Amino acid sequence: MAAVQIRRFRDDDAEAVKEIFTLGMSEHVPSSFLHLLKQPPTQMLLMCVFCALMTSSRSFLLPVLAVTLLLAGARQLVAYIFNSYIDASLRMDLNDIGGVYMRARDSCFWVAEVDGRVVGTAACLPNQDAPACLELKRMSVRRSHRGAGIATALCRTVADFTRDRGYAAVVLFTSVVQTDAQRLYERLGYEKTREFVVPELAAKITNFTLFEYRLDLQKGGKSE
Repeated sequence: MAAVQIRRFRDDDAEAVKEIFTLGMSEHVPSSFLHLLKQPPTQMLLMCVFCALMTSSRSFLLPVLAVTLLLAGARQLVAYIFNSYIDASLRMDLNDIGGVYMRARDSCFWVAEVDGRVVGTAACLPNQDAPACLELKRMSVRRSHRGAGIATALCRTVADFTRDRGYAAVVLFTSVVQTDAQRLYERLGYEKTREFVVPELAAKITNFTLFEYRLDLQKGGKSE
């Protein structure tokens, strides 16, 4: 693969950034649906519906059809959650990257470029709940360019920026279904500090858990 250049965001990167974000988030729909199916309440509901209809109708086809419709509805619910988040993000910070990330001293947005094409993104800004920390956000790499160390390079860029600005740590949030991201952060020295269910009703129904990670820069982090 050609050399990767990590550089600051320019206005003409906006559409590529939005595309990478949208594609990256959409990839989590299947794994999130599988996560929902593994939840005991979901399995109990499907079993109860199947058994109740099987008993009352004395037909095998009706309960199978009902369970199939419930599964289709659950898949749509998961897709709705992600699409709502994508739409909200595209309307908010990703609609004004320059204004949100590039004007203040302690925030920034970077892109990873290969052969003139933007293939990855990362950003940071002050964390509202931890004034001594910057928060890593919008980390994403095109599927076609994963496994080449681009995400690692972006993470290190954020860590270096945070250290240069005099902050004590980098914090970030990732979800229960983003297992590759979790492994990456842990390999780079991030420690899981908290986990919680997203407060929105749809997320509570699906038991969609977020993890908070922290990289203490005074410890240095791992280089590999």
